[in-house]
Amino acid sequence: MISQQTLTMTLRQVLLTLLSIGMAFPFFWMVSSALKTNDEIWSFPPSLWPSDPLWHNFTDAWAAAPFTQYIFNSIFVATIIVLLQMLNSGMMAYALTHMKFRLQAGFTTAILIGYMIPATATYLPSYLILNELGLLNSYAGLIFSNCVSVFSIFLIRQAFLQVSHELVEAGQVDGASHLRILWTIIVPITRSSFAVLALITFIEQYNNYFWPMLITNDPSLQLVSAGLRSFFVEGGAYGLKWPLIMAASAMTIAPLLVLFIFTQKTIIHSVNLSAGATKG
Repeated sequence: MISQQTLTMTLRQVLLTLLSIGMAFPFFWMVSSALKTNDEIWSFPPSLWPSDPLWHNFTDAWAAAPFTQYIFNSIFVATIIVLLQMLNSGMMAYALTHMKFRLQAGFTTAILIGYMIPATATYLPSYLILNELGLLNSYAGLIFSNCVSVFSIFLIRQAFLQVSHELVEAGQVDGASHLRILWTIIVPITRSSFAVLALITFIEQYNNYFWPMLITNDPSLQLVSAGLRSFFVEGGAYGLKWPLIMAASAMTIAPLLVLFIFTQKTIIHSVNLSAGATKG
């Protein structure tokens, strides 16, 4: 007779398997559609896999638009933004949690209030500031306008609050500076939060669409989202070249899938290290 524990575990595994299939199916359908003809895509009932896969659709889509430039722009801009946000978020969170200074509560309150302000409400003043600085239509404008994030500060601050202040005091007794305490004690303990921050920020900036379109008009500075739109509409592919559109979409998503696979392992490993450090 099957025990209750075995039955529960089996049902849980079945449920997780179904959820995994449901989450992976859209990407499978996108790749499958990229290998079909227009007639096969719109046929009913739809087929899961084409009878004669057209692998050249991927090379045709890659040659039809400068996707190499689009992907490079997105990866370059997102990577620099991730590094800058991790740097300034770590220093700001440390100041708010393990340093004492005037108006500390006021700064914390301001950050919490800023977290509730929609990003679109800052577009107009941010645009005017970038215009005055001469940073419109440039990599510098794309990067510096996103190098500080209230969400990032809030996330790292919450992680730093879990670190005992006694560790900071022990470092100060040993004569360590605040920067050394931050990067040699606090950051290694909270590395899982930084890994999560890096993943979330990279995906957000890689897929960023509206703000980059607002401050840039040079096609060579377009990110993948804007590049896909240009290919979809301006390239004459609207409603006509769905296999190429699906192929282009699959190629631009591939870097995110690779990043998620590697970051997932890093996050799990970091969580285990953080738990061990906390117990110790």
